[in-house]
Amino acid sequence: MIYDSEVNKENLLLKISGMQCSFCVESIQKAFHRLDGVSHIGVSLSHEETLIQYNPEKITPSKLRETIESIGYKIRDPDKLKSFEDDRKELREQQRQLFFAAFISVFALVLMGLSWFNFKQDWIPIAMVFFTLVMIFIVGRSILQMAYASFRRGIYNQHVLMEFGAFGGLFGGLIGFFVQPWPMADFMGAAIFITTYHILSGYVSLVVRTSSSQAIQKLMNLQPDTARVLKNGNEIEIPVEEVQLGDLVRVKPGESIPVDGLILEGQSTVDQSLVTGESMPVIKAENNEVIGGSINQYGSLIIQTTKIGQDSFLQQISRSIQEARALKPGILQVVEKALKIFIPGVLFSALLAFLIWTVGAWIILGEIQFQTAIFATLAVLVMGYPCALGMATPLAMIRGGGIAAQQGILMRSGEAFQVFKDVRIIALDKTGTITEGRPKVVTISPVDGYDDKTLISLAAAIENNSEHPLANAIVEDAQNKFYSFNNQKITDFEATPGLGVKGTLSDTIVLVGSPRYLEQEGITFHEKKEFINRLEEEGQTVVGVTKNSDLIGFIGIADTIRPGVIDGIKRIKNVGFELVIITGDNERTAKVIAKQVGIERVISEVLPDEKADRIRKFQQNGNRVAMVGDGINDAPALMQADVGIAIGTGTDIAIESADIILVNNEISKVVDAYEIGKTSYIKTKQNVVLAFSFNGIGIPLAITGLLHPVFAMIAMAASVTAVLVNSFVGEIFSKPNHMDNQIELKKIEMTSMTLSISTIDNQTSIGILEKALLQVSGIEQAEGDLFSKIIVINYHKEEVTIGQILETVQKNGHEITEMIF
Repeated sequence: MIYDSEVNKENLLLKISGMQCSFCVESIQKAFHRLDGVSHIGVSLSHEETLIQYNPEKITPSKLRETIESIGYKIRDPDKLKSFEDDRKELREQQRQLFFAAFISVFALVLMGLSWFNFKQDWIPIAMVFFTLVMIFIVGRSILQMAYASFRRGIYNQHVLMEFGAFGGLFGGLIGFFVQPWPMADFMGAAIFITTYHILSGYVSLVVRTSSSQAIQKLMNLQPDTARVLKNGNEIEIPVEEVQLGDLVRVKPGESIPVDGLILEGQSTVDQSLVTGESMPVIKAENNEVIGGSINQYGSLIIQTTKIGQDSFLQQISRSIQEARALKPGILQVVEKALKIFIPGVLFSALLAFLIWTVGAWIILGEIQFQTAIFATLAVLVMGYPCALGMATPLAMIRGGGIAAQQGILMRSGEAFQVFKDVRIIALDKTGTITEGRPKVVTISPVDGYDDKTLISLAAAIENNSEHPLANAIVEDAQNKFYSFNNQKITDFEATPGLGVKGTLSDTIVLVGSPRYLEQEGITFHEKKEFINRLEEEGQTVVGVTKNSDLIGFIGIADTIRPGVIDGIKRIKNVGFELVIITGDNERTAKVIAKQVGIERVISEVLPDEKADRIRKFQQNGNRVAMVGDGINDAPALMQADVGIAIGTGTDIAIESADIILVNNEISKVVDAYEIGKTSYIKTKQNVVLAFSFNGIGIPLAITGLLHPVFAMIAMAASVTAVLVNSFVGEIFSKPNHMDNQIELKKIEMTSMTLSISTIDNQTSIGILEKALLQVSGIEQAEGDLFSKIIVINYHKEEVTIGQILETVQKNGHEITEMIF
């Protein structure tokens, strides 16, 4: 089925509802691999989707969709994020199914009890048959459909195993109409309870996936996919997909740029770090190109659309993510590994029981014990379903996920729990993950006769009139040190784009700019050139300051290491992981940062699809790889990695592509996630052993023909109880640990501030402002209210100043009218 013509290959991405386990993945893959025209099929359980590579000349998309639906799954819109209401609807359907199953189980138990006490009524056997048929063919219809679709494709999963047990109970009960004495009600009851427990395990799995999905949705401030287009002198807001080539789009300060294009009017600085990985914002003016997904920081821009659809940058990223989904290595969970052995074992035991009481009995006893053979065979099939199996992984995930959530970690998939223990390489993005992603003053070097305060204050007084990111870094540094710099009027202010600024302050001409700018203005500093070169080699941008042509000193500005990163990386290395930085930034800056944090291996100047390719090459060498990132450009690599880890304040597309989210943005939490994943995997294995242990005892007894079907129900109750106790009893009786105390202490030390902002005019602007504030180190929470036009900020006063908070709000184009503590 694999064909050579690259021209004829197309991709189809489908979102799927109803997947529960890795065997569901295998069922889908086998179904498609038998279709002529399908060359590759990639299925992601945690993201509930499949990417199909096919030849449109041999098979149509509608046929591919029909194949999914024919094996019992549902398809939803691939371009829409699964909403809270979608999750709630799916949960309600499962709850309804579980309710009917529980209702029937209670009635069945009552009827079984009557038969145990020799309450003989002709209607009881008929009622038991009726309830069993309703349970298998109506309440459990979806399970039956998936089991049948799997069975006919030679896939023996837990759905198939459950149906073997259920039909074994049904046929065992029907025999009671013809053979007496016979435990008819008990066989029927076993079929009903097996189906009920299977529905319960499916519901538990859905609860785990839904709660994780909802937590991620709360984390993601999704912006409407719209653009402001100028047509016939009017400004109209339309969906981005309706923007045409050549359309003029207005982008206001603080907004995400919706399209790739060329600036026709305006000048601004654009933060491209989440798109390209560049740490420093870039000045953009007329005739400069901009990339969709970048953040317009200050000025208003009018952009002419130059790329749309498949040619746009974000669509290229989307294609890279799809490719990563398709090429990501598969992971078979421990439950499915056990089932691969257990299911053939059950079927073999059933056949063995039949042969022992037919052929064996004829050889030894001289006659075939047909009734005992039937009883023993059906008893083996009934006992063969480990009812707690379906809850073994979900309950371990609930336990591990709860512990992780307490520490600011969201673990969204069972695969992440299992595979993290095998990870050997951790790749880290630089900008926004290791570094702050914004410039700060790191070096202050006044010449003789001047001090730090004079140098910074003078520079800040002039730069306060500029909107350049480097100017903001200098002003922020002066504010943090409470230097006075804005009490004098600046005249004759003049900015030279890309070089520097100058102005007059109390009859004193002050220049602030690059060394090249100072040289153009006739300033000499030969003795400082070696010092400047050293700073630049360290990745710093050097700014000189002069006063009436006299050199005052130099200021070094750079993207700084985020607090806690160095200690976090030491902790990761101590576990034994190999670390590598993969960044789109330039080689010199990347190596400087790597040296500062103690990472030897650096891969720089890579495009987003190249990041995913690098991860893929590590995997092809037999390594399990984790990727930590926060930007749009990291999304393909996060998807490709065996474990994708997103920073909580990162872009929506990065969060959606990841398996684990670090809500508190602390790199050291990678180790916590690893330890939790490892212990959860151990707990899963223990649960699987417990789930199988009762069956391991019951099946040999069933082969003897002496095991009553009631034992199957006792085994169900006991195995579920054992799994529940193993998963949670330690947590219920454990005392609060030091981590809980640290979290509580952190909450106590937090300071709250309420800002009244008159310029809040829509929910999108609130989302953008909240996201900008959460990217400031020290701010833990930011929640805006459109109706009252306020935003409440919770922050640590030891880590962030009021000036930084106010400046962040103002940089996003808002006006503060009142401040309340």
